[in-house]
Amino acid sequence: MPFAARDGQLAANSVPLATIAAAVGTPTYVYSWPDMAARYRFLKSAFRHFDCRVCYAVKANANLAVLARFAALGASFDIVSGGELERVLRAGGDAARVVFSGVGKSVAEVDFAIKAGVGCLNVEGAGELERVAARAALLGRRAPIAVRVNPDIDADTHPYIATGLKESKFGVPPAEALALYRQAAQAEHIDVVGIACHIGSQIGTAEPYLEALERLLALLDDLAETGIALRQLSIGGGFGIAYQPQERALDLRALGRRVAAALAVRSGQPPTVLVEPGRTLVATAGILLTRVEYLKPSATPGQPGFAVVDAAMNDLLRPALYQARHPVRVVAPAGKRQRWHIVGPVCESADCLAWDRRLAIETGSLLAVEVAGAYGFVQSSNYNSRPRAAEVLVDEDRFTVVRQRETAADLWRLERTA
Repeated sequence: MPFAARDGQLAANSVPLATIAAAVGTPTYVYSWPDMAARYRFLKSAFRHFDCRVCYAVKANANLAVLARFAALGASFDIVSGGELERVLRAGGDAARVVFSGVGKSVAEVDFAIKAGVGCLNVEGAGELERVAARAALLGRRAPIAVRVNPDIDADTHPYIATGLKESKFGVPPAEALALYRQAAQAEHIDVVGIACHIGSQIGTAEPYLEALERLLALLDDLAETGIALRQLSIGGGFGIAYQPQERALDLRALGRRVAAALAVRSGQPPTVLVEPGRTLVATAGILLTRVEYLKPSATPGQPGFAVVDAAMNDLLRPALYQARHPVRVVAPAGKRQRWHIVGPVCESADCLAWDRRLAIETGSLLAVEVAGAYGFVQSSNYNSRPRAAEVLVDEDRFTVVRQRETAADLWRLERTA
């Protein structure tokens, strides 16, 4: 476990969290690189039975130090904006190993991707294909593309992170994809390389992936009959993890075996399979470290009181946005266990990081909001004019501040008075 008790206090690998708080302050995101690296290697092992490329989903945790270390491990990258492409390149990533997803790529983003030499642009509609073809012709380049197919599969997840239903804004139906591929194959400046889909996040069973794979392979066969041969196929990411003990994580080894079996019954050279994990690689490797500022016991007997901490919904949005339940642990328990709502100082009733937790805390106690390495800092904001938290990367017995805490001056650095 990346965060475990040592001598009665919670530590990140071998570094006490109290030491980090004393040196850096709170709130602070703390990441364990050994945990991220171990999860990446586990995923590679789980999918070793077929030709597979792991494309880390940058949107989960975009810190440059994290990206640089994944690049050093040999990861490819899945991005959804020009800013994420810039981050990958600044971190030393190879543009040729980048897949550019997303429904709303601007002209500037398309030009940047083509000039940088990204490995694939996932096209999500006829208008985008026309834009990519026109920009590639203007630049005198050939743009590699895949069509993102919406297979209309219910992944049984939160509606905000379900992306594979026909009601979703993502991708195109299979019938429309066939027409787009024929159009792309005739375009002088387009190189048709693959097919892609992404059906959602926090998926706990293999069945939705296998159903999507079956539909993609059928489309692959239809295209082959028309002379369009594709060399890569993406089944997306969204592999479910367990935020709470009762939740079910996706069995990645079982998924790997079943994908391999589906590919093995096909004749000819199977395509390279792309997977795009984010959360499953980084979520459990991160915590949000925060300090209790005030305790407000409940006026109603038997009801939880309020533990007001220095982190807030602007630092960790998931509880307010998705009603997500993150585990909370006390770095050094003190006093008797009581029921508390963990709330922040933002002026919103939704500013609650955790509801009704039994914790032994006092004013000044340090808390670790766990499983916060994914969609934590990347979704943070300056709401209520709050500077964003620092980020720290731990590697065994040492830690490095990989993003300085913002200051008040940072909040208005780009602003001007009239």
